[in-house]
Amino acid sequence: MLVGDERATLTSVLQRQRDTLMMKCAGLSDQQLRMRAVAPSGLSLLGLVRHLAEVERGWFRNVLGGEDVRGYFTKNEAGEWTEFHVEDADVADSFRLWEETCERSRAIVDAAESLDVTGHFGDRSYSLHYILAHMIEEYARHNGHADLLREAIDGTTGE
Repeated sequence: MLVGDERATLTSVLQRQRDTLMMKCAGLSDQQLRMRAVAPSGLSLLGLVRHLAEVERGWFRNVLGGEDVRGYFTKNEAGEWTEFHVEDADVADSFRLWEETCERSRAIVDAAESLDVTGHFGDRSYSLHYILAHMIEEYARHNGHADLLREAIDGTTGE
């Protein structure tokens, strides 16, 4: 959306970022989605999808929605979050989880009365306005990673 009020603009920019991540993953095999293609980084496209499912869950369901939804991925014995450990991850299930989480996030945003609605994490309050801006930042940063990963995997560049 190129014309609209602030809420419509923020939600459409966030959706564009989500769509960009999906586009970066399109047409790749499960093996390619798992590739850690930019050494020495441990990032993969599949890991980014799983990570962003966690970020969506945390900010929209737990912080803004006031739910207490446990993380989709746990910590391993070394204390590391496992969303980036994709060797044995089910690709279709990971994308399903991310898409369902995004759908739930959109519903929470749609139900909010205004951008001034607040949620809480610990003793801090966060407005929907802040959360949308933060999520755009989160996706934009990781879509930059996705650009590099995709180019290293098969040479595809561009939006």
